Amino acid sequence: MLRIRQRFDKYRIEKRLGEGGFATIYQAYDSIEGVRVALKIPHQEVIGDSMMRDLKNEVRVLARLNHPHILPLKYAAFIENKFVIVTPLGEQTLSERLRKRMSLELTLDFAEQMLEAVAFAHEHRVMHCDIKPENMILFDHNHLRLADFGIAKIAVRTVRSSGSGTLGYMAPEQAMGKPSFRSDVFSLGLIIYRMLAGKWPEWPYEWPMPGLRRLKQKVSPEFVEFLRKSLEVNPKKRFTDAQQMLPQFRKLKRQTLKQAASKRSRKTTKRAGTTRKAKSGSNGVRALRRIA
Repeated sequence: MLRIRQRFDKYRIEKRLGEGGFATIYQAYDSIEGVRVALKIPHQEVIGDSMMRDLKNEVRVLARLNHPHILPLKYAAFIENKFVIVTPLGEQTLSERLRKRMSLELTLDFAEQMLEAVAFAHEHRVMHCDIKPENMILFDHNHLRLADFGIAKIAVRTVRSSGSGTLGYMAPEQAMGKPSFRSDVFSLGLIIYRMLAGKWPEWPYEWPMPGLRRLKQKVSPEFVEFLRKSLEVNPKKRFTDAQQMLPQFRKLKRQTLKQAASKRSRKTTKRAGTTRKAKSGSNGVRALRRIA
């Protein structure tokens, strides 16, 4: 554990941001560059050869994935016998943002940004395997960046895994140690469903899922079917990867926003008509009073 205000090489520790299964995240001030950063430091008592391979893999994966919606790597090194990964510091996670109400436009914008990040990773044959709101970092102007590729897998013909990931967010086959690009699709579907319906789908992931009525009030039947396909328990029935998922989402996003704008316009017109009728009636009463 690092202490607050402790000097750590060129960094000054300001506060602890969070702690995961094998690492702690700190906010620190870079005294050379004059900026605040996030330091990811694995727990010394549990680190082993396997974890070190995962951490080095994260560094190599991040070095390959240069994309606006993937959290970039600033620096990685051993500092005082601790392996440290340094990244830009965001404002909050998507998990924290979900505690407050979001407009339909912002919800769909976040969904598109996360899909773009995962589609880019899939294009480069990288599975994330731990997609969840806590791993989506928000910056200025609602700019989302996907983080934590620590257990990402490089796709090969046969993928072997120990079922790593986070329970509640991972696909059923991933929990059994058989992840694929379709597993990331499932996790994306879970998050988008939650953002729109306000409820987390849970095992055994059978329809109708919690919040379906609210979902149908916001989006079209085609959008509901899009999410249902993403959340199929049988991975063969899902989208093959986020690259296939993204263009369909963009089409549905345009339709959904157009329908929402049309609905608001009708409501505005209706309110304006009601106001005109009320004014007209009031003017008529005043005229009768003057005649009387």
